[in-house]
Amino acid sequence: MLENTDTQNAQQRLQEVNKALESGMFVLARSILEKMPACDVALLLESSPPANRKVLWNLTDHDQQGEILEELNEDAKDGIISLMGAANLVAATEGMDTDDLAYILRGIPDSLYQAVLQQMDAQDRHRVEQALAYPEDTAGSIMNTDTITLRPDVSIDVVLRYLRLKGELPEATDTLYVVDEDDQLIGDVPLSTLLTVDPSLSVAQVMDNKTETLLAEMDETEIAKLFERHDWISAPVVDAQNHLLGRITIDDVVDIIRENAEHSMMGMAGMDDDEDTFAPILPSTKRRTVWLSINLIAAFIAASVTNMFEATLEQMATLAILMTIVPSMGGIAGNQTLALVIRGIAVGHIGSGNTKWLIGKEAAVGILNGLIWAFLVATAVTLWKGDISVGLIIGGAMFINLSAAGIAGVTIPLIMHKYKIDPALAGGMALTTVTDVIGLFSFLGMATLVLS
Repeated sequence: MLENTDTQNAQQRLQEVNKALESGMFVLARSILEKMPACDVALLLESSPPANRKVLWNLTDHDQQGEILEELNEDAKDGIISLMGAANLVAATEGMDTDDLAYILRGIPDSLYQAVLQQMDAQDRHRVEQALAYPEDTAGSIMNTDTITLRPDVSIDVVLRYLRLKGELPEATDTLYVVDEDDQLIGDVPLSTLLTVDPSLSVAQVMDNKTETLLAEMDETEIAKLFERHDWISAPVVDAQNHLLGRITIDDVVDIIRENAEHSMMGMAGMDDDEDTFAPILPSTKRRTVWLSINLIAAFIAASVTNMFEATLEQMATLAILMTIVPSMGGIAGNQTLALVIRGIAVGHIGSGNTKWLIGKEAAVGILNGLIWAFLVATAVTLWKGDISVGLIIGGAMFINLSAAGIAGVTIPLIMHKYKIDPALAGGMALTTVTDVIGLFSFLGMATLVLS
């Protein structure tokens, strides 16, 4: 309910801002934007066509532009950055968390990147170069370096006095990390422990020395699984020598989960999860053409199977009416299995120890579904057309295709995952091709045998 209310409020503000822009009331539009949080301004920008987006960006508060850039999707962010010079980009990103800074600067043109680095101070330059040194979508690339560390020999009283002098803690801080003189992580102290133990005790006496850590090279999807499993609010990131590098917080993980969900949804249509809804016509057309051409090849493969049985179709027009039923049912059954397996891979339920059992189970489900629907469809078609031979043809083809769809739905994503191919992106197309070819071949092949 809260999400719906927020979306409605954002859409209402968008209408107010657009109305102000159409009336030439730029001062009013600026006033509305200044009262909005950065996340809502980002939503407004993402919800606006390119021409309006440029005007809106010029009306935003310069002090808020860095926060707005953090909230934009990748396509919209790159479009906005193209409107900014190096000096403006440096000013917008000043004081930004390392992970957010890396997100904004990753993928920008090299000339702009170098210009931005030259205008940064040495500390910020080192921070961004360190973050960008790690591969994208790994722990090192999304971690924050704003961690508070403790030495094991100091007392809790000293730590509390230090925190009071510091005045504020980094966002989402629930734990302070204990390191030795070489910055190797040796334990952690939750804030709840700091506030409840005897202040005269030392950090070494109250720390937990079994801290769960994340390696800098760990993939972000695995990180999200660990946060979900252990209900973490934050977790430390270390290198191979256990040196503390930074930490990942729950807000970063929420972004990962959302991006993975968008990736799965958009990937089923062969589209990039960061594609801008209001992107220009030519780039949008170019992106979609690639996937459409691949699907056209798959369609031609299925059509070539039909062409092999042209003589059979000429002899019995009824077959032309019924032949789409078998591939359609196979596609639906296969996609049910495909979705189940892709989700199982994503959440870590499927591994080398249970794949054989899963393949056997889905094959059995496919065969059982094949028997049930073959009987029902054969009976219905026989009564409809008054020809038992046509019923037997479609019933036999239905059994074959549903059985094959169950096996294909589980094996295709497993094989793709093994060879580092995203099954969410390519699995649906591969499955559709398999079920279309097998469905048409079995239906028309059996019809040819019966007619001959």
